[in-house]
Amino acid sequence: QEQLVESGGGTVQAGESLRLSCAANRNIRSFNAMGWYRQAPGKERELVAAIHMPSGRTNTYGDSVKGRFTMSGDGAKNTVYLQMNSLKPDDTAIYYCSRGRYISGKYVSDRWGQGTQVTVSS
Repeated sequence: QEQLVESGGGTVQAGESLRLSCAANRNIRSFNAMGWYRQAPGKERELVAAIHMPSGRTNTYGDSVKGRFTMSGDGAKNTVYLQMNSLKPDDTAIYYCSRGRYISGKYVSDRWGQGTQVTVSS
C-alpha cells in the first residue's frame, strides 16, 4: 500500500525556520508530481508548493509563502522537502504531503499523507 509519511513539524518562534520531510515507500521518480498543502483551523486546505517530478520544476502558491517556502526532492531517498523560513504565526497549520499530477497546468492531488503540525508562536 502506498504511503506518504511527513515529519519535521513542531513548535517554533516567529522568524525561525523548519524543514518538513515527506518519505514515500515508492519510487518518487515514477510520480508525475508531488505537493505540500496546509490547513489552518477553520480554514480550507490550501496548496502551498508542488514539484513536477520529470523536470524537477517547482512552484509555490500563495503570496503569503512566496519567497519564504521552497520545495525540493531527493529521488535517491524517495523524499520531498518543504523548507520554511521566516515563519509567521499565520503559518500555523497541519501540513500535508501529497502525490498528484499536473492536469492542464493545475496540480491535482491523488494521495495524502496524514499530516504534521506546525505551530508558530509570536
